[in-house]
Amino acid sequence: QTCLIHFIKRFCVGKMRRKAGLGAIQKKKLNAEKFKDKANELSESQLADLSSQLETFQLNLETFAREHKDEIKKDPQFRKHFQEMCASIGVDPLASGKGFWSNMLEIGDFYYELAVQIVEVCMAHSEKTGGLMELGDIKQKLIKSRGRSAKNQEISTEDLLISAKKLRVLGNGFTVIALGSGRYLVQSVPGELSNDQIAVLEEAELNNGCVATSTLTSKLRWDSNRIDIVMNKMVGEGLVWVDAKAPEKIYWVPSIFTAKLG
Repeated sequence: QTCLIHFIKRFCVGKMRRKAGLGAIQKKKLNAEKFKDKANELSESQLADLSSQLETFQLNLETFAREHKDEIKKDPQFRKHFQEMCASIGVDPLASGKGFWSNMLEIGDFYYELAVQIVEVCMAHSEKTGGLMELGDIKQKLIKSRGRSAKNQEISTEDLLISAKKLRVLGNGFTVIALGSGRYLVQSVPGELSNDQIAVLEEAELNNGCVATSTLTSKLRWDSNRIDIVMNKMVGEGLVWVDAKAPEKIYWVPSIFTAKLG
């Protein structure tokens, strides 16, 4: 009888423990579901708040644009800051030829007209430059050709960069190349420059527009075969001129040394 009583007690206690363990698991699962629901609720609320804030900011940006229309059109520095404000909320005034920004500011027309003028300048000097022009040189030629009449808006290097980058839609015939010095070259001929060709341009930028074979050997660690392959191709494409009468062969990059002379 005593054994039977002990068996019944052990059976009941074990059953109670199993029930308690199952209950804890179910409670933990329920809490996890509640936490997940709350997290989703918070995410939706935060997303709604963020969307509302962006919408308010965009409306304020449009109001700002209306009130400062003339300054945006005439002052290149002001125009740059305005572009940065637009970019901060994912607004591109140049994305469409129609709509608020185009109708209000005519800012799209300004950049597209400037892009056309960049193409015209590059094409007019391509025989001399080999299809590479320094952005500052383009700017000076544009200012001269546009004149300084009141109807022409003042242009900045930033304006030229924005317009030149829009020319990518024409394919790889127009590319902006950033030099280590902070200056830019605009490539206006089809074909992508290789890393070796860009390295040559970088060295020429540091040496007043020219680069010697000894420089390519010492600075870039190139052997004579690599130098011949790269430089012969650049000479053939008109990107560099070769001075064969110098004590050692020197290559001049017209797009760089003519800009430095200017």
